Amino acid sequence: MNSHTRLAALAAAALLGACATPSQRQPDPRDPLEGLNRGVYRFNTAVDRAVLRPAARGYRRITPAPVRRGLGNFVDHLQYPRVIVADVLQGKFRDGGRDLVRFVSNTVFGLGFFDPAARAGLEAHKEDFGQTLGRWGIGPGPYLMLPLLGPATLRDAVGRVPDQYLSVSHYFDDPYARWSVVAVDGLDARVQLLDTDRVVDEAFDPYAFVRSAWLQRREYLVHDGNVPASDEPPLEDAPP
Repeated sequence: MNSHTRLAALAAAALLGACATPSQRQPDPRDPLEGLNRGVYRFNTAVDRAVLRPAARGYRRITPAPVRRGLGNFVDHLQYPRVIVADVLQGKFRDGGRDLVRFVSNTVFGLGFFDPAARAGLEAHKEDFGQTLGRWGIGPGPYLMLPLLGPATLRDAVGRVPDQYLSVSHYFDDPYARWSVVAVDGLDARVQLLDTDRVVDEAFDPYAFVRSAWLQRREYLVHDGNVPASDEPPLEDAPP
């Protein structure tokens, strides 16, 4: 899903969520730990407003767009083996072969910083082990708000473990290099969300808005856009 589509989904979720106060909402069965999750969300929001959001704004302001794009490409490239493995585990062998060619091409001809494979028609896919578990029929489990890491489900939190081991940067000997990759990855992800900050901040219930938008996007990814009717958001997310 591209950034414009994500922004549209977030805006739609905000409009839906603005029609009811938190006290008027029925408990969301996807979020049995809502009380705890809301506390973690408040902590994450405080850290974001004090540190992460200003850092992302500064990074965007002082770093030329081509440099940011190259660094973002490099971080994504280091993590791309997990996409290839997830393709194979999901039985997407054609995609797996194309993604392997994409990874090798961008390593050899783009040094990880450039994306010549896309110009050759090999577009990037977004797959991970959490999506793979979903394709295998494993349900998402309860919604979780992880400290500093943000939204997840139990399934996706478990999936992050093998994803970490499938990242090239995990095997860097130099800890400064590993943490530099983590920092650039976090900054790049936060910069991409800067344009949605106002939408989130103005939502009547930002926590419910983020939860709804994130869960809908994950289900979209798990089902490759063909979300079954049973996976649609519950009725309390609809306007009264």
